[in-house]
Amino acid sequence: MKTFTHNPIQLIDLDSVTTHKGRYYTTPTGVRYPSVTTILSAHTQAGIKEWRDRIGHDAADKITRQAATRGTKFHNLAEKYLNNTYKPEKMGLLDLELFDVAIPELEKIDNIHAQEVALYSDYLRLAGRVDCIAEYEGKLSIIDFKTSRREKEPAHVEHYFMQAAAYAIMFEERTGVPINRLVLLIAVEDGFMQVLRGKRNDYAKKLLQYRDLYESQF
Repeated sequence: MKTFTHNPIQLIDLDSVTTHKGRYYTTPTGVRYPSVTTILSAHTQAGIKEWRDRIGHDAADKITRQAATRGTKFHNLAEKYLNNTYKPEKMGLLDLELFDVAIPELEKIDNIHAQEVALYSDYLRLAGRVDCIAEYEGKLSIIDFKTSRREKEPAHVEHYFMQAAAYAIMFEERTGVPINRLVLLIAVEDGFMQVLRGKRNDYAKKLLQYRDLYESQF
């Protein structure tokens, strides 16, 4: 098992609260900003509604619960692995398969600056919690971990890239360190790891459009 190098950058944690409008974070100066996932939720609402209507709400609720549980477990295992604290543990066969296929990609990560840390941007008027900021294949990147029942078409995960782009902008604003490389590591239930790469500057403009749309509604 690889031993990962950590070079943490100290960042102030933020309090958060979930309201009927979504999740909000409070900055050290007392300003409250919505999470980037909250303002991007409109990006997928129409598709989710169509899917729920098609398969039935009870089935959709069950799949959603299972996906949320699996995603949380995968994130926790990946975090432990990168923190050099992972120990084999009893888990379901599918959870084990998802983690096993992820290990070769996780081992392309090193020089870890941050994991599961809160970020915010006064320029974006947004906040959030990033999965990982580290070198991936030797290049500093925003790294986001996902799970999926099926392989994703790049055009269908634009909101994931906008989320990662927001974290890159937030991190640069907080630290002065620019990051343009975005990496999505998606553990697919079919038994493989999908790796999608993008660039911050390709998604920043559309991110601002979604921010403006959200602010116009509230």
